Amino acid sequence: MRRRDTTSLAWRKSSFSDVNECVELAWPGDVIFVRDSKNPAGPVLMFEHSRFGRLLASLGR
Repeated sequence: MRRRDTTSLAWRKSSFSDVNECVELAWPGDVIFVRDSKNPAGPVLMFEHSRFGRLLASLGR
């Protein structure tokens, strides 16, 4: 997958998140982006919707 500019995305943080230990999500259409809220200029993970759903399902086990 090619890189995408994520600087203008609307990032959202879970209301269940701890102040200092959190990830943020943005979903501008066909993909979901995940980043560390403590390092917004750092690396960003990009998932297709179906793969992100499988990731969440596996974490819930």
